[in-house]
Amino acid sequence: MQLEIVSPEAQLFNGEVLSITVPGASGSFQILNNHSSIVSTLVKGRVKIQGKITLDEVNKSKFTQEGSNTYLDIQSGAIELSDNKVILLTD
Repeated sequence: MQLEIVSPEAQLFNGEVLSITVPGASGSFQILNNHSSIVSTLVKGRVKIQGKITLDEVNKSKFTQEGSNTYLDIQSGAIELSDNKVILLTD
């Protein structure tokens, strides 16, 4: 599935991932390939991205990579999934 992560300053990531786990307002949830459409608000927490991804040098310091997982700490945000494309807006 395609994942795009956008902050007010810049696009942080855009690429293919296996899954993403986010801190939703009602609890953490995971999105997998071919998941049904969803829109949700996000709260402070850690986003977990599964899959081997390549980060550009400008934004690499915002992420933590551990094996095949990549993490991004967020304060709040929103997420939208439609047609296997996830857009995560965060600050």
